[in-house]
Amino acid sequence: MKPKAYRDPVVEAYLPGVDRTLLRENLKLTPAQRLEKLVNFSAFAAELRRAGKRARRAKKR
Repeated sequence: MKPKAYRDPVVEAYLPGVDRTLLRENLKLTPAQRLEKLVNFSAFAAELRRAGKRARRAKKR
């Protein structure tokens, strides 16, 4: 008889909220494509931070 594999209860608690379709789609990409997506997302996040700072400054005036 095969022993049951250990399942971490913390991991199990988060599994229902994991979108596996996104994981599968990303794994279809090459490492270079994944890196390009990361760079693009980082640039987008930086622009959002800049826009937020501009909006807060404009609101203070």
